[in-house]
Amino acid sequence: MSDQPPPSGPTYGQLPGALHAPTPSPSLPAAPSPPPVQRTPPTRKTANKVQRWMRWLHVYASMVAFLVIMFFGITGILLNHPTWLFGDEIATTFIEGSLPETVRTNERDVEFLAVSEYLRSEHGVGGEVTNFDQVDDEGSINYTGPGYGASVRFDVVSLSYELTIREEGFVNAMRDLHSGSDTGSVWSLVIDIASVFLVFVAVTGLGIQLLMRKRRKSALLWLAGGAAITAALIWFTLV
Repeated sequence: MSDQPPPSGPTYGQLPGALHAPTPSPSLPAAPSPPPVQRTPPTRKTANKVQRWMRWLHVYASMVAFLVIMFFGITGILLNHPTWLFGDEIATTFIEGSLPETVRTNERDVEFLAVSEYLRSEHGVGGEVTNFDQVDDEGSINYTGPGYGASVRFDVVSLSYELTIREEGFVNAMRDLHSGSDTGSVWSLVIDIASVFLVFVAVTGLGIQLLMRKRRKSALLWLAGGAAITAALIWFTLV
């Protein structure tokens, strides 16, 4: 046997670090991936924007039209049931007298404006002048207003007159305001504006329902049902 020591250096089990197999590290769970971003289609964005604007217009138009809707709703009931409130008594007043000489323009003609102003100041005649006329020696002026009417007949030679005033009460005045009869041009304009507001409120309310996908079908069904009932009622009323 040789007395030489064994060769120094690493054995197979003691290889340098470069030859050692790497120690596996414990595996970590993979981080969850973020959910995909759902983008709203451009058409839906436009629909949402239109719906917001319609809702805003509908709300504030309804606030403006609230009193108008209440007025025409209540007066509509009074149209069908005039005796429910304050009755429907009509008061008629007859007055006779003589016009002043200052209304003359000549022996057989008068100034109708002067006659009308005298009657307004002397007897409190109201309403708007609907017509005036003179046939031979007899003149006439007619006045109308909500729940009110007056007429005067006078002789242009003697200047004697007969005035008839007809007051139909509060209910009939409200009825005339509702229907727009004998109310004058100003109130006719008010009715036109109120009608535009009511149509606008109805159209924007329908538009809001149609732009909501979940309510669109039911809204259309209700619309069709209401239209059918209304058409049937109109038909049976007219026939």
